[in-house]
Amino acid sequence: MEVGFVMDTVFRRALRADIAAMSRIRLSVTENVLSDPTRVTLQMYEDYLEDCGRGWVAEIDGVVVAFCYADKVDGSIWALFVAPGHEGLGLARRLLACAVDWLFALGFPVITLTTTPGTRADRFYGRQGWRRGSASPREVAYSLSREDWRQS
Repeated sequence: MEVGFVMDTVFRRALRADIAAMSRIRLSVTENVLSDPTRVTLQMYEDYLEDCGRGWVAEIDGVVVAFCYADKVDGSIWALFVAPGHEGLGLARRLLACAVDWLFALGFPVITLTTTPGTRADRFYGRQGWRRGSASPREVAYSLSREDWRQS
């Protein structure tokens, strides 16, 4: 198998049954680590499945290895994480596209998110056409307009 080529990759809507896997992924990352892991609760994962937003997962050979959540209340990306060892396969890019397309279809003219400065995520969003905004030592803001998305 060549590097970057993965068989049996499925992108689909997240289900309640995926929450444990998404939580494991979120807690396994080495960047954008939660200072207080209890801050993101299982109830939040459930709420973002339908009430507050929508989620998507990437499965490889039936195992959830990445996920993304969009917040339909404020038009933001609430989470985008890839399990260690599965980075660089295009999973984040595809999941982000699902979330962005959905939020724009809901009518948001601009989508926002925040991440930790100087991380791979910080560089990733810039490469995807997002505009880097205000930054502090702990957080950098990004935005993406419908026009910028169409051009990328």
